[in-house]
Amino acid sequence: MKLRTYLVEDNPMIRENLIATLEELAGVESVGIAESESVGSSWLQKNPEAWDLAIVDLFLRQGSGLGVLASCRERLPHQKIIVLSNYVTPDVRSRCSQLGVDAVFDKSNEIDALMDYCINLEPPQRHQLKTA
Repeated sequence: MKLRTYLVEDNPMIRENLIATLEELAGVESVGIAESESVGSSWLQKNPEAWDLAIVDLFLRQGSGLGVLASCRERLPHQKIIVLSNYVTPDVRSRCSQLGVDAVFDKSNEIDALMDYCINLEPPQRHQLKTA
């Protein structure tokens, strides 16, 4: 089974390249995207059984990734939230930790670490229909 991944990123080029790379190298399945805080927060909350991993940028076209993170504080135990941003400082890492983020990666120099993280995440066991 693939890791069902939802991406909150407002830059179309980054979004498309990231999805393609994650699908090819890390074996994830993209289940949706959002460009804004409101759309990302709403989808993640309304579809709690539809995702295993959310990757969130901090600076969005509307709102902030921090708002998305805050809206996902209560989630299923297997669900992981990752921040991928160009603005990663010790203060940002600390704030993300306070919001329950599982990992923080810098877009400029930690893409390989993000890929490794995703590769090492195991998709949760989902109930499958048994056929006779």
